[in-house]
Formats: sequence, C-alpha cells, structure tokens
Amino acid sequence: MKKLYFVLLILMMTNISNAQKINTDFLPNLMATKPEQFKELMDNAGRYRLQILYTQIDRDKKNRPKFTSHGYRISNTEYFYPASTVKFPAAALALEKINNLNIKGLNKETVMLTGAEYERHTPVTKDSTAENGLPSVAHYIKKILMVSDNDAFNRLYELMGQEGFNDALRKKGYADTRIFHRLQVGMNGEQNRRTNPIKFMNGDKVVYEQPMITSEKIYDSPTPITVGKGYMKGDSLVNEPFGFSNRNFYPLVEQQSVLKSILFPEAVEAKKRFNLTDEDYKFMYKYMSQMPTESIYPKYDLTEFYPTYCKFLMYGSGKNDVPNPNIRIFNKVGDAYGFLLDNAYIVDFEKGVEFMLTTVLLCNNDQIFNDDKYDYDTVGYPFMKNLGQLIYNYELTRKRKNKADLSKFKIVYDK
Repeated sequence: MKKLYFVLLILMMTNISNAQKINTDFLPNLMATKPEQFKELMDNAGRYRLQILYTQIDRDKKNRPKFTSHGYRISNTEYFYPASTVKFPAAALALEKINNLNIKGLNKETVMLTGAEYERHTPVTKDSTAENGLPSVAHYIKKILMVSDNDAFNRLYELMGQEGFNDALRKKGYADTRIFHRLQVGMNGEQNRRTNPIKFMNGDKVVYEQPMITSEKIYDSPTPITVGKGYMKGDSLVNEPFGFSNRNFYPLVEQQSVLKSILFPEAVEAKKRFNLTDEDYKFMYKYMSQMPTESIYPKYDLTEFYPTYCKFLMYGSGKNDVPNPNIRIFNKVGDAYGFLLDNAYIVDFEKGVEFMLTTVLLCNNDQIFNDDKYDYDTVGYPFMKNLGQLIYNYELTRKRKNKADLSKFKIVYDK
C-alpha cells in the first residue's frame, strides 16, 4: 500500500511537467552561471515560492511556431496570489462575451453603464479618461493592459459574472484557475457572488441589458491555504499564518497557456482559443505592448506612469530605464501581498528574438502579511530584471533554423 501511495505521489508531482513537456534541467543550470544574481534565491526557492516558465519559440519554413518549455519549480498546487495577472483573461473573456452575444450594435466600443443593486456595489456612468467621456469594454481593456487599472478589471468581472468567468475558463481547460473576487475593494464572499446590473447603450437606446447575476457555485479552495507566520489586522499583529483559501488562484502554467492562446491562436488546440476577431487580437496586442507614455486616451501622468511601467521582466521597477526601441513586451504583471509576477512575450524585432517568460516569487522576508512591508525593491524587481535579461541574452546566442517573421506584432501606437 505504501509503495502504491509513493508511486501515485511521484506521478502527481511529475504530471505537469509531462503534460506540458517541461524540461526542468535547463533553467537551474543557466541561473547557476550568475550566482551573484540567483544563488540566494535558488538556495531558498521554497521560502520565496519561486516558479519560472520559459518557452522558446522556433519557426518552421511557413513561419509556424514550435514551443519548447523549460521550468523551475513549476507547480499547479503551490499557492501564490495572482494579483493583477487575472485581468488578462478578464479582458479576453469580455471581448469573447460580446462576440458570443452577437447583437447588432453591440461591440467593445459600445457605451457600458454599470448600475448598483446590492450592498457595496458602485455604479459607473462616466469615464473622464475616455475620448467621449463614457465607459466601454474597449476603454477598460486599455487601462487594464497599459497600467493594470483595478476598477477596470472589476467592471469586466461584473460583466462576466463570477460563474460565467470561471465556467468559461474551465471549458477551455483551465481547471485549476479560480477567480472569484474583485480587486482592492475588500468585498466579502456574498458581495462578490453578486455582480452589478449593466446596460449597453447607443445614445438613448438600450442595445443589451444584463441584470444582477448571482453565482450559484462555490469557488473557494477545497482545502485550507495558509502562508507565512503572521498578519496585521488593523493595528494588531496576529501570530498565525495568513489565509488565502477564499482568494483568487491562477497557476503559472495556465497563465502562460492563456498568453499563448492569445498570441498564437492558430498553434493551440481549438478548445483553448478565445472567440475573438482579427481586430480583437490586434487590439489586445496593441495595448499589451503600448507604453503609457504613448497613450492619448487615457492620458497618463508621466511622472507616475513612465515608459517601462509594468514591464518587470527586462526592466524591473524601470523608473530610470530607457527602453530598447527594438524590443516590445506583450505582458501582464501583478503585485500584491508580497507576490510579484510577470507573464510576458518578449520580442526583439531587430535581432529576430522572441520568447515567453512567466514567473512569480514572494517578496516577504518577515513572513508577515498586510503590513505593507514587502521586499519588491530589494528582492523582487532586481530578480525580474536579471531574469529577463539572462533569458534575453541567452536567446541572442541561440541558433534558429529559420528566421522568424514577426511583422504580426509590429504595431502602430497612439503616438
């Protein structure tokens, strides 16, 4: 019986690597070439909850991509808080929902008015950052992809509904992802199960109306999840691990799989694709990679939203970095509770380099949550910058049989 249990345990541990064909030897060896940057993290990888997924892309003669993945401590069960990375599937699912509704006059630019019917819900009838002063799915997605706007995500969460959000992802094969709450507003489970009523308007005409949706399903973790050794509750320290059982989860493998399905829909199985138009894909590519300094609507304060804002891999915090004009990063980052994440596709058009890189680590050395004392600046951002540049520099040396045609990802930006 013990032997059978041991065999089952080994199979479970290797299931992800086998299913995704992830090589687990390459990344540790590559990081070991820079001990001054990575040794401390690798020696304490469990404490940092460090995971990395790096995917090489090679093209055949017809420019079709082939993927080779390398992982470090990849797990679909080790918990990390996904923070704002959940906004990326929200954007894709909102576009897909509009297409699936297939209603004349309803598109991503249609004015979207949000009402309020339940406690803690808030309405939205205007958006001063939009050119026409009105909210829409398109404008929410711009704000999500360029600067990771929390309210914009919450409005798309309300459009999908908790059940609609999760069921749509499960049908695409993302069985381990759980997304069941808004961000930053601190609502309880009952409040997050109920989403605001919404109207799409063309002038005074209602194009589509969605009442308040109440989820009938429970998406909490089936087992308790606790991390760290304490947390702040108000001004008091509670000396017990912090609970994450009722918070979002979005595993690293599934994050990169969603990214791949948006960037390379023709290269993934049909069920994983989103129902998006060619124009939708181009729209996503543009705002995934456009810098806030290139945006006209919204117009951002450039002292706060600098060129490399939200481009952790390659640039870290990036406040004083000048971006390489030949490189574009199509990505979605996240940071909360000390967890730092980036899910990115990085392209150098001049060098013909392209790769996907997705990573997470916990920057919380004192293991106390909710104290706003996290090690992003000293641990997280330097790691992100070093890792992105390590992989990029390796890619510069990697032999490719065929030159990639990357014209699909060359975008005309707002300015």
